[in-house]
Amino acid sequence: MTEKKTYQWGTPRRFNSLSDHFRREFGGRVQKVSVNAGFSCPNRDGTKGTGGCIYCDSLAFSPSYCTPEKPVRMQIEQGIRFHRKRYRHADKFLAYFQSFTNTYADTEKLERLYDEALSVPGVIGLVIGTRPDCVDDNVLNLIARFAKNFYVVIEYGIESCYNRTLKKINRGHDFGTSADAIKKTAGLGIRTGGHIIFGLPDESREEMIAQAAILSELPLDNLKFHQLQVIKNTILSRQYNMSPRRFTLFTVEDYLEFLVEFVERLNPRMVIERFAGEVPLRFLERKGGWGLRSDQVLRMFEKKLEERDSWQGKNYLLS
Repeated sequence: MTEKKTYQWGTPRRFNSLSDHFRREFGGRVQKVSVNAGFSCPNRDGTKGTGGCIYCDSLAFSPSYCTPEKPVRMQIEQGIRFHRKRYRHADKFLAYFQSFTNTYADTEKLERLYDEALSVPGVIGLVIGTRPDCVDDNVLNLIARFAKNFYVVIEYGIESCYNRTLKKINRGHDFGTSADAIKKTAGLGIRTGGHIIFGLPDESREEMIAQAAILSELPLDNLKFHQLQVIKNTILSRQYNMSPRRFTLFTVEDYLEFLVEFVERLNPRMVIERFAGEVPLRFLERKGGWGLRSDQVLRMFEKKLEERDSWQGKNYLLS
């Protein structure tokens, strides 16, 4: 029998996966439980803009148990019951503050909400989704204190490494703001995550691929990838229907080919949390919906890596 090859992260998988990372850190499965704490966003309330980013519709991404009318503790307890039924061996959980900008409040309110989440039995840490322009020194120092005793990740919406794209999607900040926030966060000993969208307006395939080298130079621990999906009744939907050629809506096969090339150029130390977004078809315009779960895309991607005898970081030093 041929011995399986192991990669830099010590497993036979061809990319540095989140599940393997959790096994290394905690010896088993760790499950995220989403929380909607009722935060707003400076790009929606008029502080930086109104209407949000052109693709924004948080309802398309939120689990049914996540409603801001429920206390944080109740949402987490309901989420834990849901996940324990679905995954029998789940006994460690991360409270995932997911909807909108989860550092967009004064530190007293943030401390209260984070404390409430961490008080739930089984919760071992926090994942805090936010914008890079919404983390001042007071907020980062608060989160750094939590990070001394718990597993804490600040997950930044980077979306693109190109300022012209960020302006077109009405993001409200530039890439330099993302890079600075990531560096400052990492410097305080807080685990950093990032989110990137592939297919944004007027970005070529070559430009999208080139972001692998840019991101690889940042002190990012985790990354999430999301193919562009056109959600109904968004600004993106109106723009797409007027000028569809400005956007890249990948077919499944094209996306898998693209991902192989991107991941080959990515720093192998980075943990890849997710390869594709998953939005119910009822939220999407007619074009661009695959009808696939993210775990199905993952299995297809791993098969593609095996067919190509490729892996994360294969061409990292060449990019």
